[in-house]
Amino acid sequence: MLLITGLTGCVSNDKTTISESAVKEAMTVSETTISSSITESDNKESVSSKHASETIDNTENASEKETARTLVIYFSATGTTKGVAEKIASVTGADLYEIVPKEPYTDADLNYNDSGTRATREQNDPNARPEFEPMELDIEDSYSTIFLGFPIWWGQEPRIMDTFVESYDFSDITVIPFCTSGSSGI
Repeated sequence: MLLITGLTGCVSNDKTTISESAVKEAMTVSETTISSSITESDNKESVSSKHASETIDNTENASEKETARTLVIYFSATGTTKGVAEKIASVTGADLYEIVPKEPYTDADLNYNDSGTRATREQNDPNARPEFEPMELDIEDSYSTIFLGFPIWWGQEPRIMDTFVESYDFSDITVIPFCTSGSSGI
């Protein structure tokens, strides 16, 4: 079962405005929750949830989940998303791992005012799949909950996140996405 909830933290430059209570709220998501959104803006929090009928796990799945861990995995080109990821890992006691592009993004690659930059070309091509460095993680068998973080580029996730998500099977993992944005809307 893939259960996706949302945790968004709006940040500007190096200022992180995510609270421990927002992270703890996201971590208390139960099997009955279909979607939850935690949005912070100007240090004000709003939380909304929708519930569905309970699902019943078999004994084998329940025992696997008891031994599985939580992972905070993120992509951060400028360090802003990294700061939020570190805060979430600190509050939850989760493992922390960075998605590292095979070809690192330079400041020139991220110049949003130049339509010829690498990031702009990737975002304009829905089929672009930038590669990331191989990971020494057994995501599917070792983690029951994953916080998945990324910045917003041109109103969307960076294409490297598509590469990452398409590389793993998250069917038995609770995925809690979070994102950062300096100017784009969520």
